[in-house]
Amino acid sequence: MNESISQQFKFIGLTAINFSIIFGIFLITWGILITYISNSNSLTSMIPSFLGIPIFTLSILSKIFPNYQKLLMHIVIIFGLLTALGGADFLRGLIAGNFMNNIWADISKVVMFITGLLFCYVCIQHFRFMRKMKASIN
Repeated sequence: MNESISQQFKFIGLTAINFSIIFGIFLITWGILITYISNSNSLTSMIPSFLGIPIFTLSILSKIFPNYQKLLMHIVIIFGLLTALGGADFLRGLIAGNFMNNIWADISKVVMFITGLLFCYVCIQHFRFMRKMKASIN
């Protein structure tokens, strides 16, 4: 699955793997930042970081081990989906009428939801691109 540079899907100038690495770093940083800003003593404020660690790690591993890139990136998108689903919890507060009662938690959920959806979109576009490239070669 080690394709040439000209045959790689790119989003904002980044390959899907590099975008995944940056997304993982973003989630790790976001969780730490929100925990610090909100003075949270709750482990739940670190959920973005807990999701970002495997995204970052598996993305790095997919660069190191290109033979396992397809498998690793499919696992990465599962964590991206979990990020979006975890962030979708803001809808519960919206429906219950207590959205933004805990501003930092709700902002974090919205950010996780939006960025998780964007990440899944980029990964799916990458997978579709790779499938088309493989079909055109065969």
